[in-house]
Amino acid sequence: MFKKLDPLLHSELRLAVMSLLVELEEADFVYLRETANATAGNLSVQLDKLSEAGYISVEKTFEGKKPRTICRITPVGLNAFENYVDALKSYLK
Repeated sequence: MFKKLDPLLHSELRLAVMSLLVELEEADFVYLRETANATAGNLSVQLDKLSEAGYISVEKTFEGKKPRTICRITPVGLNAFENYVDALKSYLK
C-alpha cells in the first residue's frame, strides 16, 4: 500500500532545502540559494512555507550592517522529512 506524500515536501525547492538542513546543523540564506540554484524571491517564499508549517526555524540577524538569515530544521521538520522518505520508499516496492 502506498503512503501519502507530504505535499509541502513534494516541491523540488522545499525538498532540496529540507535535504540540506537534514545534513547540516544550520545553513544561511545565501548558501541555500546558491546550493539549490534558486532565486532569492522564490527561496524566501518557500522558506516562509516551511517555517509556517514548523518544519524549519528562521533566525534573522546582522553581521555588522549586513543581514543574515539562518535556517535550521526542527524536530517536527525532521520527522516530516523521515516520513516523506518512508512514503517514497513505499512507491519503490
